[in-house]
Amino acid sequence: MSGKRYTDEFKIEAVKQVTERGYKIAEVAERLGVSYKSMHDWIARYSKPEVTRKAEDSALSEVQRLKAELKRVTEERDIFKGGRRVLCRGVKEKYTFIKSRLHDYSIVVLCRTLQVHRSGFYAWLDCPKSRREQEDDELAITIKTHWLESGCVYGYRNITKDLKGEGKSCGKNRVLRVMRREGLKALIGYKRHPVFYRGSERNTAPNTLNREFIVPEPDQVWVTDFTYIRTKEGWLYVTVVVDLFSRLVVGWSMRSKATAESVIDALLMAIWRRRPTKRVLVHSDQGAQYTSKDWQTFLKDNNLEASMSRRGNCHDNAVAESFFSLLKKERVRNRTYKTRSDARSEIFDYIECFYNPKRHHGSNNGLSPLQYEKRYFTELETV
Repeated sequence: MSGKRYTDEFKIEAVKQVTERGYKIAEVAERLGVSYKSMHDWIARYSKPEVTRKAEDSALSEVQRLKAELKRVTEERDIFKGGRRVLCRGVKEKYTFIKSRLHDYSIVVLCRTLQVHRSGFYAWLDCPKSRREQEDDELAITIKTHWLESGCVYGYRNITKDLKGEGKSCGKNRVLRVMRREGLKALIGYKRHPVFYRGSERNTAPNTLNREFIVPEPDQVWVTDFTYIRTKEGWLYVTVVVDLFSRLVVGWSMRSKATAESVIDALLMAIWRRRPTKRVLVHSDQGAQYTSKDWQTFLKDNNLEASMSRRGNCHDNAVAESFFSLLKKERVRNRTYKTRSDARSEIFDYIECFYNPKRHHGSNNGLSPLQYEKRYFTELETV
């Protein structure tokens, strides 16, 4: 008898067979063709006074209504994840948004939430794309190509420049609209980091380098600087030493604090790896780490000459700044690492396994830093 529905009157009379006439539950259930559990549930419900039963029914109905309302509100809230400000856009953009979420939600819920008619959505689905929409689809492919080539960091302004460089006439507002439709956006960097105290002016060195970033041979000029990487354990400070000849990272260190010891360790690695035979010019900014007595003593003890950027002028150390820009765009990408150890492993892989041996560099005629140096020494041996 499964699936059969019974009226309240039937259930009440069935309960009376047990409560008033004294029959056993199993016996009544067998005679009526219902399960023992159903009979037991009927007794628990209908043996109560009618007033109590109606009050419980009313409370249960209200709970069910609230659950349904909560489910509806939660569903409508989740619909907008990944679709900011879609309510402020045009009807066609809403239709596109609905189409992208049909595999997760029903059309009824989507249309109700976005306040559009289902008939209009169905008509839009059946309507072929206009010529303008077809052109936007083709443009989206080109835009995404340039966006990926930029390391997923370009915004609509830079993408527009790339398109115009290819000879395509396209306004920046149209590029912005297409990028929004495709979910493409510029990569935003870190928030402003607290400024470190400057070093003492008495310990600064002159700007000997003077932005002469092209040098004729290796180990003639090194530039150094440090940056910070966000982790859930706190900041990780990364110091690098770059050879201006090939843009090779010849030394690096990673520490939880930006101290003089950290920048000295990076320079010490460069000395161990390169073993320069001549005096090397080491260019840095005027941070407290580079104006410390420990730094100056280390330079003198290792036949190194100090050069420093002018105060507040980051362009004087543009090569080091450029490397950190590449590191953050191509590998860090605004990530927050779980631990400092995770960040160290990722940055080590970028420097030693990608940037130095493989990454094509514009200053090296498209060769990686290591390839450029190998070619230099090969040509030197043949002379």
